[in-house]
Amino acid sequence: MFSMSVSSSWFRSLLPILFIVAIHIGMGHEIFTQLSNSNVLLNLPYVLLFTALAVAQIFKQSRMGMLAIAQILAYAIIQLRLQTPLISGSTLLELSLLALLFPISCVICYAFHDSDLFTKEFLYYLIIQCLFFVWSLLILDYFNQGDFPDLFTQLLSSVPQVSRLPFILFLYLIVLSGITMLLLLRKNRKLDAIVYTSVLLISDVFVSFHMPHISSILFSISGIFLVLYVIAAGHEMAFHDRLTLLPGRAALDHTMKSLGRHFTIAMIDVDHFKQFNDNYGHDTGDEVLKLVASKLRQVKGKAKAYRYGGEEFTIIFKGKSTEEAFDYLESLRQEIQNYDMYLRNTDKRPKSDKMGRLKRQKDQPSNVVNITVSIGVSDSRSSRNPQEVIKSADQALYKAKKSGRNRVTV
Repeated sequence: MFSMSVSSSWFRSLLPILFIVAIHIGMGHEIFTQLSNSNVLLNLPYVLLFTALAVAQIFKQSRMGMLAIAQILAYAIIQLRLQTPLISGSTLLELSLLALLFPISCVICYAFHDSDLFTKEFLYYLIIQCLFFVWSLLILDYFNQGDFPDLFTQLLSSVPQVSRLPFILFLYLIVLSGITMLLLLRKNRKLDAIVYTSVLLISDVFVSFHMPHISSILFSISGIFLVLYVIAAGHEMAFHDRLTLLPGRAALDHTMKSLGRHFTIAMIDVDHFKQFNDNYGHDTGDEVLKLVASKLRQVKGKAKAYRYGGEEFTIIFKGKSTEEAFDYLESLRQEIQNYDMYLRNTDKRPKSDKMGRLKRQKDQPSNVVNITVSIGVSDSRSSRNPQEVIKSADQALYKAKKSGRNRVTV
């Protein structure tokens, strides 16, 4: 229950807000004063963000690595360029450009796919950051020459009671924070959560820039969130299978350490899967695995399904014998066998969803196939060691295959 609450979209959206409120309330506290006077707080964002970058490489979460790069660059610019009063020189303009471009740098990571950091996609992201930097330098050069139009000067006007940041940028940051929050509430993916958290926390840095050491504090908090979300994404990748959305082999190994004294393990294998792949293609084979996984999730009797590997799956029944689990498994076998899977000609696939719907109303699918599975079952009466029981279930699965497939063998 606690885990579900922590991973809920509302918790993820409200937690950064609570941190911001707590920081603003406690800014005058002695603890913050002591931290602010030390070099630890000044360098902590770099440590956390580079740590997040390294962990993102380990878990192949390049989009979170992009967020780390965006925050490292933003914090470095603040520390190297914006440590003068906002009314002096081009400081306000530089802060405004940073406030304009940073949220875009965060949101733009949605255009890429996750992989390791040494890929063309990550290089493209770095090139985009370089283009942002060059564009900003051109704007600053134009400003320093004194040719800046009065219209832009008026746009940089602020409402001091709200923020020293130009008011139009204040509204811009509120809108983007709201959009990323709505995306988080709707889809609740880890990437949505960290994009929203990054945009919200760093936006508060720009809005509250007049407050001492606000950048070090909020960049540190953002870095902590980023490290935690990268680790969580890596954990999810290790414990969950992306194709079938079932827990994976690592999750199965973890579960088998705490099964108790009475349990049943079933091994399920899709019949003739290689032949099916050869005939219809790997994309259709993936759809078969997704279908089987969806049926496994519906098995009753407090069953827990896992993807063991390839076309093989595992179901664990805690506290049940093979006799008690048999009916559930037989129902599963029959349900998969009786399910009609429609195959369409991929060479004639319509170019748009609308054309596809119109075509489906006129034409029926050209091929209908039925998938079958073989199931081997064993329980803890054969051995208290789950690894031995799973080997026994594998042997039963082999017998089911040898006996003609599409059957449950104990």
